[in-house]
Amino acid sequence: MKAKIKWLDGRAFVGESGSGHAVVMDGAPEAGGRNIGIRPMEMLLIGLGACTAFDVVMILEKGRENVTSCEIDLDGERPTEEPQAFTHVKMIYRLRGKNLQPAAVERAIKLSEVNYW
Repeated sequence: MKAKIKWLDGRAFVGESGSGHAVVMDGAPEAGGRNIGIRPMEMLLIGLGACTAFDVVMILEKGRENVTSCEIDLDGERPTEEPQAFTHVKMIYRLRGKNLQPAAVERAIKLSEVNYW
């Protein structure tokens, strides 16, 4: 897997994926950004959520569970002082489906957490 980041100006960057997609990222105005794109740390949090959602839905579908929706709320905690790496991420999963088995959902989430990220 490959990606490329190109600095535009100020605190703005464009990220290009190996699959040919692009996204603009920018810093907050108080950090010198112009607010023209998503913050890089927000992108990281969104990527984490999308990865686990992808895993969970795929695992449930392979188990012949009838998933109709999957949403995850993420809350990443970061210190106020540098470096501001995530110290904790809370994820709340909301899945719906026809006759969805709670044990299957719990298993899929655990598999995603332990094996895939």
